[in-house]
Amino acid sequence: MSRPLRIAMLSHSTNPRGGVVHAMQLSDALIALGHEVVLHAPDAKGTGFFRTPACEAMCIPVGTAPDDMTAMVEQRIAEYVRHFESPAARDFDIFHAHDGISGNALATLKERGLIPSFVRTVHHIDQFSDTTLMALQDRSIDHADLYFAVSSMWRNTLKKTRGISSTVVGNGVDTKRFSPAVDCGVLRGKLALPDGPVFLAVGGIEARKNTIAMLQAFGQVRAIRPDAQLVIAGGASLLDHRGYQGEFRAVLAALGEHAAAVHILGTVADEDMPALYRLADALVFASVKEGFGLVVLEAMASGVPVVVSSIAPFTEYLGPEDVVWCDPRNAASIAEAMAISLLPPVRAGLIPRGLDLAAHHSWQRTAAAHLQAYETLKEPAHA
Repeated sequence: MSRPLRIAMLSHSTNPRGGVVHAMQLSDALIALGHEVVLHAPDAKGTGFFRTPACEAMCIPVGTAPDDMTAMVEQRIAEYVRHFESPAARDFDIFHAHDGISGNALATLKERGLIPSFVRTVHHIDQFSDTTLMALQDRSIDHADLYFAVSSMWRNTLKKTRGISSTVVGNGVDTKRFSPAVDCGVLRGKLALPDGPVFLAVGGIEARKNTIAMLQAFGQVRAIRPDAQLVIAGGASLLDHRGYQGEFRAVLAALGEHAAAVHILGTVADEDMPALYRLADALVFASVKEGFGLVVLEAMASGVPVVVSSIAPFTEYLGPEDVVWCDPRNAASIAEAMAISLLPPVRAGLIPRGLDLAAHHSWQRTAAAHLQAYETLKEPAHA
C-alpha cells in the first residue's frame, strides 16, 4: 500500500448482526494495519454500537421508524444521504458499504457526483416479496465499482447472475476473546439453566436460520436426553420476522412439558457472548442460507463442537471431520447430529480440530485481502 487510506465503512445497524460484526472487525483490523477508518451506522436507539470499536465510530441519528419495512429502509437511506451531503463528512478515499441500506445511499451520492465510486461487500442476497425492496437490493449491488464476497458461493452467484467479479475475503475470529479459557459459571447461574447438556442456537427466530426445524429436532432429542436444554440467542433485525415467529410459538406450545427446556434469550449483551458459547455443549447452526456463518468460528474458537448444515458456504471452509453435518430440511437429521455431538469420542476429535481451524481465520488476514483491491480505486473522494 503506497500510503495510508482513509476509509468510510458503512453498515445498516449498530446491532450485533453478522454483517455488522464483520464491518466492525474489518475496520479495527485495518486500523491495526495503519489505515484510518470511521465505522458508520444509523443509530435508531441512540445508544451507539453494541461494542465500542477500536476505530472511530459515526452513529447517525434516525427518526422514528415507520411501521412499513420498505418505508423504514427508504428512511434510513435518506438519512445516510443527508449525513454525507456535508463535504466534511465525505473526507474519505474509500466508501465501503456492507448492505442494501448503505449501498443505496452511496449509489445516490455517486449519481449526484458527490463521491466518485464505492465498494460493496455482499454477505448474502435476500429474497423479498416486496418489489421495491428487491429493486433497492439490486441497486445497492449493481451500482458499486468494486466487490467483495465472504464466500466462494456468493462470489459465484454474483458472477453467474450479474456478471460481477468479486474478491473472496472470508471472515475471521478473535481467538483471544473467544477461548476455552473463558469462565461461564456466572452466566450459567444468571440464566438459571438446569443441569444437562445445553444446545445453543445463535441468530434468533428467523426462517433463514431454520429455527423451527431446530426446535423440532430438539423435541426429538429430548426423547433420549430428557435433561437437554435449548438456548436461543440473538435476533436483533431490521426485517419483519413476526409471521415465522408466530409459527415457532405454535410448534413450541406443541412440545408440551418439553417447552420449559427452551430458553429464548433475545439479544445477549456483547460481553456475555464468550461465556454463552462456553456454557454450551454444542452450537446448532442448521441454517438454510448464510453468507459465511461467523458464529461457527466463534464456537470453534471457544472449544465448542458444532452441528451445521451440509450446504455451501459451510462446505467451503469446513472439512468432513470438523463438524457434525446435518440436512437442514430434515428435523430428524438435525436431531441425530445433535445427539452425535454429545458423544465423548466425537467431541474428542471435534474440539481440537475446531480450535485449529479457528486459529487459521484471523481478521488481519481478512483485512489484508481488501487492501490490494482498495488500491485499484485510486481517486480520493474529496468531493
